[in-house]
Amino acid sequence: MSAAVEIRHFAWRASLEARGLRAAVRAGMLGPESPRTLVDIAGAVRAYGAFGSTSRIAALRHGDLPAIVDDRGQLTFAELDERVNRLAHALIAHGLRPGSGLGVLCGNHRQLLIAAFAAARGGLDLIMLNTSFSARQCAEVADRESVELLVYDAELAELAVDVRAPLGRLAVTLENPDADELDRVIEEGAATLPPAPTRAGRIVILTSGTTGTPKGAPRADPRGFAGVGAMLERMPMRAREATVVAPPLFHGTGLLIALLSLALGSKLVLRRRFDAAQVLDDIAGHRATAVCVVPIMLQRLLALGQHEIGARDLSALRIVFCAGSSLPPEVAIATMDALGEVVYNLYATTEVALATMATPADVRAAPTSVGRPLLGSRVRIRDEHGRQLPHGQTGRIFVGTLSPFEGYTGGGAKEIIDGMLFTGDLGHLDAAGRLFIDGRDDEMIISGGENVFPREIEELLLTHPSIRDAAVIGVADPEFGQRLRAFVVLHVDRPVSAPELQAFVKANLARYKVPRDVVFLDDLPRTPTGKVLKRQLAWITD
Repeated sequence: MSAAVEIRHFAWRASLEARGLRAAVRAGMLGPESPRTLVDIAGAVRAYGAFGSTSRIAALRHGDLPAIVDDRGQLTFAELDERVNRLAHALIAHGLRPGSGLGVLCGNHRQLLIAAFAAARGGLDLIMLNTSFSARQCAEVADRESVELLVYDAELAELAVDVRAPLGRLAVTLENPDADELDRVIEEGAATLPPAPTRAGRIVILTSGTTGTPKGAPRADPRGFAGVGAMLERMPMRAREATVVAPPLFHGTGLLIALLSLALGSKLVLRRRFDAAQVLDDIAGHRATAVCVVPIMLQRLLALGQHEIGARDLSALRIVFCAGSSLPPEVAIATMDALGEVVYNLYATTEVALATMATPADVRAAPTSVGRPLLGSRVRIRDEHGRQLPHGQTGRIFVGTLSPFEGYTGGGAKEIIDGMLFTGDLGHLDAAGRLFIDGRDDEMIISGGENVFPREIEELLLTHPSIRDAAVIGVADPEFGQRLRAFVVLHVDRPVSAPELQAFVKANLARYKVPRDVVFLDDLPRTPTGKVLKRQLAWITD
């Protein structure tokens, strides 16, 4: 790299950091502090990195304010940080060393976050296991990622049964602290700050595992303010408020918003199981200004009906943050019609992290878009030969971010061109720079020589008043090579026939996009983040 290029790169990165810093200050993440507090904050970041110091900084700035509300009750920032210190000491005494793997198989509650922060404070690799994995998947992933100690919810014991953890297992019993093995270990540790680790820890987020054994995508500790500024510059989260996080914390969507909330000194509200009415109760009861959901959760909230939604005081809510899977445009619009201009739709993947975000203005102007690139992100649309395509043309989506993908922990990577990673999605950009996702590269269906992307048909079906949920796949056909099969879930008391749905599609799309088969189901199989498990649908014939 020439000196001129290095200077330009340094200037570009400095400008991003300046913008990120301004966004952090505006949100209240940073503010005037005493010299002693500033010294302590700097020391924590230097010793434990951005992730490991999150609870420490929050304790220094927000002390006795509530940090977490979960099914066990309330925990202050000071109490949270003390437990993190104690567990970090206890893990070291247990034989874990920098670089050791700590597996966590837990629902949404304080113990997961305490374990996560303690792992970072000890320089450990944190492996976030999906609570919807099978026992076989849990064992395979734990073995591949070298999990040495496992923290798991007692109610998930059947999933953890085959995990080989050389240093043992710690069962969490949230409803009974006296029987909670993790609590017992926490009490054994010292409340003082542990020594700085000789190696920074990593967070290993796992892919959903819809097409085989889940892959591990490690994330190094973030540096600087550009990453956090990317979110706070686009979305109006503010300090010392309240945030409800419904998606699982083992997935990037829930973890991202949880960490932002704690870093801002806001109350984080968690529940082990999603219940739409409970989410509304939590928003109203805690005067939450932000709620994090995945699209299927948002659909369940709307399905409660306007009477249930209107019966609660949701006036403090100004952010409905949605990510994890495709957000149907009619769901986004219906949410804003019911709650105001509040929908923020993030496009991100496990591998590329943050890519684009649609603001409420974007949702109104272009409901099917996922918005514009975030601070520090670049998006390009390329053809199969790697050539960049102009606005309006569909091609493969490449994203470049400040946190480049380093490859899967089990080996393998994704295609990279000019430092930008292929996301696996196909899409296009409009003249305003907004990104539209047209489908998955591996889901394109060729029927009778015509290329069909299921997403367009699914989005149309969801506009039918009888349909609550829908998915479309391609199945083998001796005449056309592949034919379209639609799986639909109906609203209660709104019957509709297969021919009526086929006529509906024919009236709105090209003839070759009409599903030859329509299968009615009670529910679609989905991952915890709302992605449809289409591989399971392929085995259903009627």
